[in-house]
Amino acid sequence: MIDRDALVAAAHGAMMAAYAPYSGFHVGAALLFADGTVVTGSNFENASYGLSLCAETVAAARASHEGHRAGLIAVAVAGGPGGVPGAVVAPCGRCRQVLHELAALGGTDPLIIATGANETVDMRLSALLPLAFGPANLAPQVSPL
Repeated sequence: MIDRDALVAAAHGAMMAAYAPYSGFHVGAALLFADGTVVTGSNFENASYGLSLCAETVAAARASHEGHRAGLIAVAVAGGPGGVPGAVVAPCGRCRQVLHELAALGGTDPLIIATGANETVDMRLSALLPLAFGPANLAPQVSPL
């Protein structure tokens, strides 16, 4: 069972820890695993903009580091200018791919909870990233002779 309110609250809490001095757009993400573990992340910008890290990617890397590589069942995302929610915020394309890879490790299709100030949109990751490329698309490794 997913406690949506607690997961969204965790994403909002993570949003407050964002380092976003260039865009001023704070984002937080909370990943829920089947064992009840919640792992959060916030965006971390860099003066070389392309090196910035999104909240979802930070959370996925933390989860992997902490040994959570299977059982992803839900992700909540919150964000807005200065940490104040506005329009609905959903994972960007890169984060959709990162979340797909993490979900594929456990064969799950997590619920994505994209939040805004006055609206929340729920959808499965497979709907957010149809025909995703992932581990199943790679040819098996050929062992050297």
